[in-house]
Amino acid sequence: MKKVARLLAEKLLRISAIKLQPANPFTWASGWNSPIYTDNRRTLSYPDIRSFIKIELSRLVMENFGDAQAVAGVATGAIAQGALVADELELPYVYVRSTPKDHGLENLIEGDLRPGTKVVVVEDLVSTGKSSLKAVEAIRAAGCEVVGMIALFTYGFPEAERNFADAGVELLTLSDYNAMLEVALETKYINESEVETLKVWRMDPANWIPER
Repeated sequence: MKKVARLLAEKLLRISAIKLQPANPFTWASGWNSPIYTDNRRTLSYPDIRSFIKIELSRLVMENFGDAQAVAGVATGAIAQGALVADELELPYVYVRSTPKDHGLENLIEGDLRPGTKVVVVEDLVSTGKSSLKAVEAIRAAGCEVVGMIALFTYGFPEAERNFADAGVELLTLSDYNAMLEVALETKYINESEVETLKVWRMDPANWIPER
């Protein structure tokens, strides 16, 4: 898995799906200052990377959640990746909205998900895990069992680890923050001092203050 983690990290950095700017931080929608910004939707525009992700995510499911009877993508970032995995595994597919649709049937889960189904959830990015776990709650409320969650990338926040443990959900990812830092340093995307900045930020991202 370490090889896959590094391979995907290299691909995400190369296409700017991950951007690192320790000296000129981003501001997330949450208001957090961040030296990193991730947009895994960009992978959909690169057929070779898209195929790599589809195959490796499907392998994660087969090796760890082989009893899954359906795949659920988390809107909006993982709708496409989830569909690709479901197609590869020839399993039924649904996706979970962040909020119910405001018209028609007001669905929260789009697709046909029958009670009692064992579901593997697909996410593109895990930060605190709160939005990911809201999808798990919706699937459980529909009378289904979540056998686990897979994702492309995780920041590895301590808060996320606690949230997933409290929810009783096993999370497996193709790549992670540590693998990305290793690759970024080796390829000279960042230097040693910037690595330290990125490590400090991850331990307490909500309260991190950039150096000026």
